[in-house]
Amino acid sequence: MATQSIKELTLDLRVERFPYHQPFRISGHVFTETALLVAELSDGTHVGRGEGAGVYYLGDDIDHMLAEATRVRGAIERGATRADLQQLLPPGGARNALDCAYWDLEARQAGRPVWELAGLKPPRALPSTLTLGADSAGNMAKAALAIDPEAPIKVKLTGDLGDDIARVVAIRTARPHAWIGVDANQGYDIATLAELLPVLVQTRVAQLEQPLKRGREADLDGLKRPLPFVADESAVTLADTATLVGRFDVVNIKLDKCGGLTEGLAIAQQARKLGLDVMVGNMMGTSLSMAPSFVLGQLCDIVDLDGPTFLARDRVPGVEYRGGMIHCPPEIWG
Repeated sequence: MATQSIKELTLDLRVERFPYHQPFRISGHVFTETALLVAELSDGTHVGRGEGAGVYYLGDDIDHMLAEATRVRGAIERGATRADLQQLLPPGGARNALDCAYWDLEARQAGRPVWELAGLKPPRALPSTLTLGADSAGNMAKAALAIDPEAPIKVKLTGDLGDDIARVVAIRTARPHAWIGVDANQGYDIATLAELLPVLVQTRVAQLEQPLKRGREADLDGLKRPLPFVADESAVTLADTATLVGRFDVVNIKLDKCGGLTEGLAIAQQARKLGLDVMVGNMMGTSLSMAPSFVLGQLCDIVDLDGPTFLARDRVPGVEYRGGMIHCPPEIWG
């Protein structure tokens, strides 16, 4: 996974906005579009692309991403490498966009795909969850029946205990045989979580993602976990990974959180050493965001790469969702 020395680059940065086909609700937020930082690195012959959506709960919005990427433009155009980038910028959406652009450029320069440069096996289609945004129990049950019947289902909760219980029960009733995972997006505290857990067990929910607020991880010490707990907001970077042991069972790696494929691959390796399972997720984005995450997904137990399904339009060519799987044609990226 060595980084090739790259010199005399030019960096193009731009903002692109992709509206959703309908509002998307999670605990504490409603989203109507994704604003993306697009980075293009050129050596005069080859061009590498990447995009970043940022991390809304860390203040990593489009203005912050653009400012961060602009700040290091000079260093990049003077010959900074992908390895240098890891020190030039902190984890976040700007570094993700640039890191993925470097990988794409290196692959084009070498005439070899990114998965090969990363030392991985040829990629295969992966089962990917399809996410149901928070809504009334009845509407979510209808939505569960409308999506691909072979796809695993990810359910957004809001932290409203009664409503969340009704949501989970309604979806399980509508889809008795589906794999269902729920995502609380920090919506619970330890007391309300204790009331939720028996319902999740009774309805055969496969995993619970991020039940408590980031910073309250110690509240999970000593808690019996009757189903796998997934760390998302609690697991931003490689440095967070070791702190999850004993509190979580799975780490959800998102390239926008950790700052790109380079650190994402390192987190997956470290998580395995620590006995944690590995999930790949996304902060929304187009197929250009999903493609590098798809490479990482080859190392993961759980894949949640459905971001483009929420968009009113995607890039062409784009990833494909069929038979409960995400298919990523090589011409998209890398």
